Amino acid sequence: MTSVAVATRYPAPPVFRSADIAAKTGLILLVTLALLVPGFGNLDGKGLAPRAIGYPLAAFAVPFVWFTWWRQRASFPWTVDFLVTFVCFSDMFGNYLNLYDSVESFDNMMHFVNTGLLAAAFILLTMHRSSTLGAVVERALAFGVSAALLWEIAEYFAFLRWSPERLGAYADTLSDMSLGALGSLIAAFWVHALWRRGRLTEVAPQLELAHQGRTSSRVDAR
Repeated sequence: MTSVAVATRYPAPPVFRSADIAAKTGLILLVTLALLVPGFGNLDGKGLAPRAIGYPLAAFAVPFVWFTWWRQRASFPWTVDFLVTFVCFSDMFGNYLNLYDSVESFDNMMHFVNTGLLAAAFILLTMHRSSTLGAVVERALAFGVSAALLWEIAEYFAFLRWSPERLGAYADTLSDMSLGALGSLIAAFWVHALWRRGRLTEVAPQLELAHQGRTSSRVDAR
């Protein structure tokens, strides 16, 4: 007997939809102004061009993947998309308010929070909500540490190698990567705890289909 697995749809709360749209709008506005108005956003010498290219691409990566491959399988993952977009927007907005230079601990906080948010998004997109805590922690650390390393490499080549800050870059890099790993670890416990409470049920559609297919097969086998 053969069963056809149908993807379950889990609509996100309206607040995530509104927040996601607002964050995307704000990001595009800040990037546009930074490109058109000299000195806007306090990004002179801080890799404006890589940010102007990379952030919109990252912010619209989830919609592109969903529309291309997933839209017939599951509802749009608004929560995940918001997490990714917010990371890009918060960096641009933090620079716009000059918080990186005026608040000493702001850079550390951003590495901790934003790496954790990206790790949470990656977990939600690549793991099923029935995953064990150990598996979630492993995935979060693998992604978070890798993402932190890639960011430090990109930061160096984007602007740090010409900046006087490079003299203290080693200690700063170790601090940033450690905070990113810690943020990823916290994200793993956070996502898993919410899964156990029946929250954050948006997952990668192909994983949902595979899980339902295995469940259907076990039922049919009986």
